Amino acid sequence: MHTRRDLLKTAGAAGFATALWPSRASANPYERFKGTTLVVNFPAHPHFDAVTKMLPQFTAETGIKVEVDTLQYLRMRDKQLLEMSKPGNGDYDLLAYVVFWKSEYAGKGLIEEIGPYFKNEKLALADYEFADLIPGYVENIGLVGGRKGYLAGPKAKLYGIPFGAETSVMAYRRDIFVKHQLKPPMSYDDLLPLLSKIPELEKGLGALATRGQTGHQVVHAWLLHLAPLGGRIFDDNWQPAFNNEAGVKAATLLKRIVETGPPGAAAAGFDEMKNAFLQGRTAMFLDSIAVAGEVDDPAKSKIAGQVRWLPHPAGVRQASQTGGFGIAIPKNSANKEAAFLLMQWLTSKKGDRLVASFGGSPSRFSTYRDPDLQKKYPYYSTFAVALKDADPDWRPIINEWSELNAPIFGVALGEIVTGKKEPQAALDEIVPKVRAIMEKGGYYGANAPK
Repeated sequence: MHTRRDLLKTAGAAGFATALWPSRASANPYERFKGTTLVVNFPAHPHFDAVTKMLPQFTAETGIKVEVDTLQYLRMRDKQLLEMSKPGNGDYDLLAYVVFWKSEYAGKGLIEEIGPYFKNEKLALADYEFADLIPGYVENIGLVGGRKGYLAGPKAKLYGIPFGAETSVMAYRRDIFVKHQLKPPMSYDDLLPLLSKIPELEKGLGALATRGQTGHQVVHAWLLHLAPLGGRIFDDNWQPAFNNEAGVKAATLLKRIVETGPPGAAAAGFDEMKNAFLQGRTAMFLDSIAVAGEVDDPAKSKIAGQVRWLPHPAGVRQASQTGGFGIAIPKNSANKEAAFLLMQWLTSKKGDRLVASFGGSPSRFSTYRDPDLQKKYPYYSTFAVALKDADPDWRPIINEWSELNAPIFGVALGEIVTGKKEPQAALDEIVPKVRAIMEKGGYYGANAPK
């Protein structure tokens, strides 16, 4: 169910897209840059493994060469800040960034605003179709300066394009659901009784795989349920709201999911919960679409051919996870216009289909709706529907989140899922700590982001 506010936010991102396009576009924007060599910084990640397979085709079509500096993503931020802070030119012409870095990079003036490049008729591709990009991804990963400082709004500017983004979906085992005549969970009302029923019907089988490990992992699992159940971390004035009825309901549900999940769920991170599903130890999976490429691979999965997909279950609203990577152009790149052409080519309709064909994550509705790709990846038809509900405000994209996430929320939620504290008491207890961090960050003064 969409609220009027949800619809307005989506419309805001789409409206932003339509303002970008030039009246004309160059027939061959690459001609001036033949022989240029671009250096890009990408993470060691399956999506970017797929991207490297595309780059020879880009060079063949444009005459622009690309060198890739691949790093573990946890090392990227320090290296990127070092390069982008150099006087003169840094090493990178294009870089991938995690969504949480967008505000920092834009706020420090380290990356280019992309809107003017899309308006430049000497650079823009006539068939790019910006509005085809998934609005939730664009707002979450690309925009800075709008509502709350990181969403769409009159002051929002585009600093990056989603590339390697993810949302959350529900996967379930058809064999188990057919055997016991169970209804696949379209809503949280459908899901809740299944948590108890499945372990009763199939001894030794967990109901739903989840992350439960104290720290970042258990926070991620709680956030998956918080937004659809009507909650947010903060209200519109940055006051803590996570301990209200919706926040407690999400924490209580997560505790029940851990209790009825596979053994060890309270200590599981993403890999452990994914493997629990792939190895047939649970009947359901609710998390990132990144698992989709592995479920039908017999080398990795004991449930190949048995998995079916649904959008993230509906609560009081339909809201799924949004996050992952985007790509941006450093201010001190020596080849900004050529870098934009690579960014545009990679994220064009043609580039998006190509990265999908190599196993990467698409960022466009048209790719998920492509009949040929749907034959290759049958789950695309479900994902095309699910991505309409990608929630750009799924979690706050603020610099203070690293102080709040694992050290405060992660500890409290760890105590909840292991039964050490009751949900309401544990969440109430951390309110002063959260408020103190926000006070220090200036969120309650005249200059607080709105």
